[in-house]
Amino acid sequence: MWDDDAASRKLGMVLHEAVDGRARLTMRVSSEMVNGHGMCHGGYLFLLADSAFACACNSPGPVTVAAAADIVFVASAREGDELEALATERTRFGRSGVYDITVARPADGQVIAEFRGRSRTIERG
Repeated sequence: MWDDDAASRKLGMVLHEAVDGRARLTMRVSSEMVNGHGMCHGGYLFLLADSAFACACNSPGPVTVAAAADIVFVASAREGDELEALATERTRFGRSGVYDITVARPADGQVIAEFRGRSRTIERG
């Protein structure tokens, strides 16, 4: 899945791990990702968290997609910040799952956003 994810890779995301319902991705905030307030646009934070979510929920193997997701913005990120998204499977039941993703700035440990995703395993079509 990651090899075909042009959107994530084009933004400079790097996949460090995706195994057993967990994933870790990093991304550096570029000048194109900054809004009019000089902060990383929330859509890019969501996209980083969503990409980590996708890698975590697909790590066991079956094709799995997002059924729903929400995000809480905790602090701002700025141009040049290196961000890390850590995704963890909370539970999997039937064809559904729940995942928590924390986006943080590793340089100082500041949590930037908290994301919760709900997944659904589908038949490849």
